[in-house]
Amino acid sequence: MIVLGLTGSIGTGKSTTAAMFRNLGVPVHDADATVHDLYRGEAVAPVAARFPEALADGAIDRKALSAALARAPERFGELEAIIHPLVRAREIAFVKAERQKGSPLVLLDIPLLYEAGGESRVDKVAVVTCDPQTQRRRVLERPGMTEEKFALILSRQMPDAEKRQRADFVIDTGRGLEAARKQVEEIIAKLTERRN
Repeated sequence: MIVLGLTGSIGTGKSTTAAMFRNLGVPVHDADATVHDLYRGEAVAPVAARFPEALADGAIDRKALSAALARAPERFGELEAIIHPLVRAREIAFVKAERQKGSPLVLLDIPLLYEAGGESRVDKVAVVTCDPQTQRRRVLERPGMTEEKFALILSRQMPDAEKRQRADFVIDTGRGLEAARKQVEEIIAKLTERRN
């Protein structure tokens, strides 16, 4: 089984691209979705102990947590020390289950793959990219997004050019959905045919 890591900076179309893999039959483990789930489950107590202002109705309120981190970005490490091992455990269980099923290819959708040293856990990496103008427009169209928030997020991400340079595959979403889907199909064909 080949484990493909998918990453990309905010606003490059990574979630849309992951959905294309899923729609083409590739099992996908979504790190962001896992974090959402953890904020309603096993991460509530340890995160609330460190960030009590983020607890609301028995769950972690992502907006309150983001606000706390925007005030004190140096505390990201505290949050990551809680969340990363929990996400990793879910990812390991996912890969093990898919291997037992005999899946030829799985996708790990990991936003901070390079930043967190995740390339050692995958066989190949695909980076989703687009031109900076498209990226900026997409991000600033998001509800509640500000220039400051965008700058903070970008400051924590490896530059797009460096990600592209390190990638095995680059998927450019700036040329439209159809072009991106074609690139995804080519990657799947290449990785699954190598195995046969």
